[in-house]
Amino acid sequence: MNILVIDLTHGGVKIAVSLAKKGKSVYCYDIYNTLKDIDRRMLDVYNVKLIQLKDLKDFTGDLKVIYPIHLPLTNEDIRKNNENLNYTFITHHEAVAEILDGWGKDIKKIEITGVKGKTSCAFMLKEILIDENPLVLSSLGALLYVDKKEIVLQKNISIAPSNIKETVDLANKLANPLCNGESKNQIYNSAIFESSLGTTGIGDVGLLTNIVEDYPIAQNKSSASIAKKQVFRCGIICCEKESLDKYYKDIEHEKVNSFSFDDESADLYVKNVEYSLDETIIDIAFNDIKTKSDDIISGEIQVKTFAPGKHHVLNVLGVVGTALSLNIDENTIINGLKNYKGIAGRTNKKNIENITVIEEINPGINTKAIEASINMIDNDGKYIISIGGDYGITCEEIDEDTVAKLIDTLDKEIILTGEVGKSILNKINKKVNFIEDYNAVYDFAIENNRNLLFIYRSDYKKLSKR
Repeated sequence: MNILVIDLTHGGVKIAVSLAKKGKSVYCYDIYNTLKDIDRRMLDVYNVKLIQLKDLKDFTGDLKVIYPIHLPLTNEDIRKNNENLNYTFITHHEAVAEILDGWGKDIKKIEITGVKGKTSCAFMLKEILIDENPLVLSSLGALLYVDKKEIVLQKNISIAPSNIKETVDLANKLANPLCNGESKNQIYNSAIFESSLGTTGIGDVGLLTNIVEDYPIAQNKSSASIAKKQVFRCGIICCEKESLDKYYKDIEHEKVNSFSFDDESADLYVKNVEYSLDETIIDIAFNDIKTKSDDIISGEIQVKTFAPGKHHVLNVLGVVGTALSLNIDENTIINGLKNYKGIAGRTNKKNIENITVIEEINPGINTKAIEASINMIDNDGKYIISIGGDYGITCEEIDEDTVAKLIDTLDKEIILTGEVGKSILNKINKKVNFIEDYNAVYDFAIENNRNLLFIYRSDYKKLSKR
């Protein structure tokens, strides 16, 4: 069987080379024409051939097409180049699952997808699993924790499915530098993989955080909810109940654990919450949680952690549900969450000179996230609110009109900044400050002795040199 890997921009090279190493006959189609010279040489080394779709007319027999879930081509667009081939279509996620078949049978594996909260959930779970030397792939990098110390395997790495394989290879090479990634001395006992548009299915638990926005993908031929449906290939599903009921109620799966902030028909929900910008106390009830060991458990648990807003509490619920699904001891969950203090690059609180700064930095910041962040500080008049960011960093763009309407309703001092801020400035009716350079926003707050809620839509790597 011939294999055609489509899209070399989002991890196709890694998938193609991995399959070629297994002796497969592999071809690639560089749909976005972004192939780098170093990757081209890698394909040549493993005899992977580059083709155009029109070249399929010369193929015979069976063809497995491996495509990204966001591919703007339909299966029929590909078939029409040679209707006589016996086609099989699988996603990049499914291909990675095949490549990793048999890996990690003796470790806890968690895959995380959803529209919001993925990275925060990954790092909360890291704290819970810290004694098991967790391997983590998130939007903040490929990381390994050994004896509670962080080892950066690769900082600038995407959460495309192929990079799950890359992260495993990097960790294995660290353990055995001379064995070409085939580690005989495994140093991690758990793995947490974040993925934007679904999961591979290798997870013992697949955590679907939410579908707060069902944004279009594949040039409006598909949607986020369809892509993230891949999570149901995991052994156990932990899913926000509202998203489950709205998008996936017809899916049959033996082990689904739902969570909700206030719906008591969910398998896990909040009984009481006491918010604080430092440590929120959350009383959680859980009923009939399906576990990896095939037990069904019920009970209550109180956790104290950094969760200053309702949307953060929802992340905590998903994490607790995931941990319970893995039969993790309740004290381990409690202690792990107590150690979670937020993460640089998402939500965190810190002191700079004479002021307190709460940062909400996220490539997927939208109107609902902005509103939720503002609710964290409630009526605290000591805070200035800064809103802004960059464009062109995620599939979903921000709804400027809706954000502008929200700003017009706020009785707070607002500073707009960055590309996003400049564009919104022309759509609001109230008078606000505009500071183009986000660094100067911090200076302004310090000079005026005002605390700062900094809401910024960006890839944190762009801001990390601040």
